[in-house]
Amino acid sequence: MTTKILLADDHELFVEGLAELMKKKPDIELIGRAKDGAEAVRQAFALKPDIILLDIAMPELSGIKALRQILPKVPEIKAIMLSMYNSRELIVESLRAGAVGYILKECTSEELYESIKTVMMGNFYIARSSLEVLVEDYLRLLRADERNSARLLSEREREVLKLLADGKNAKEIAYDLSISKNTVDVHRRHIMEKTGCTSMAGLVRYAIREGY
Repeated sequence: MTTKILLADDHELFVEGLAELMKKKPDIELIGRAKDGAEAVRQAFALKPDIILLDIAMPELSGIKALRQILPKVPEIKAIMLSMYNSRELIVESLRAGAVGYILKECTSEELYESIKTVMMGNFYIARSSLEVLVEDYLRLLRADERNSARLLSEREREVLKLLADGKNAKEIAYDLSISKNTVDVHRRHIMEKTGCTSMAGLVRYAIREGY
């Protein structure tokens, strides 16, 4: 089965290179080209390709804005964004607009072909270097969340957490802090809610990781 492609990009040499690549693949057919976002929208409506390769930075209408106009009327089109930039903001904005692929213009011909085959199978395709950007950002946010959750603990809750990490049970903690066992249980429940831990094992791992 042949995959019909619409290519939207305002860089003539890049477009010609992609067109030559597609000629070498018998299961891919380039059915249209657009030099700006507005033309991409018109051709998407008229040609209804299987996949549209959209340059993010185009005259008149950006690729992302064009996609937001295309998908409400032709939702079956699968969009792969083409970009020169490994930007988290652009990647996230593309995915929010409905793109199912994001690749860099410096990609190899085989990666481009792989991205087309992957999205045609109903999967997402993010260039490896772009995926690393997303993972690094996610880990940064995760670490920030963990630091914030630790700061949300009261002084007493931090004391209870440290004793839990030392392996003490609720009765022993109550004795050390001169409070009731029920109060220890309340503190422990609040600590788990604030840190997002769902088990004692997870809470202990959290405490060790945070230096308690």
